[in-house]
Amino acid sequence: MAARFKDLALDAVDHQSLADWWCAALGYARRGAPSGTLPPAPEWPVPIHDPRGQGPLIWLNPVPEPKTVKNRMHLDVWGDVDELLALGATLVRRRTAESEWDVLADPEGNEFCVFRPDPHAGHSLPGRR
Repeated sequence: MAARFKDLALDAVDHQSLADWWCAALGYARRGAPSGTLPPAPEWPVPIHDPRGQGPLIWLNPVPEPKTVKNRMHLDVWGDVDELLALGATLVRRRTAESEWDVLADPEGNEFCVFRPDPHAGHSLPGRR
């Protein structure tokens, strides 16, 4: 084995705001500084995590340039498209007969695919049963 999965990283011009957006969208929280250490400077990357321990750690990394082309890697999420749009996502492409997912973009244009939760597969959304 040459590598083992660690975390996801997402670049953003306003990484602080985008960290808040993804926390709201996924039910994540900012990961606090280790006990006995000072909080990181605001210009440092922001780690967010799933407080239920089910999802990967995501780092929001500050970059100077806005996104300009399609993502080569993206997130797939179980979710409610209307709620994500209300949070500030934009619709890139609706699901079709050939694809069972919608494509949305976060407030900085990073695309992600949204799949409807399957009530029989245990893919419940945070705060729902």
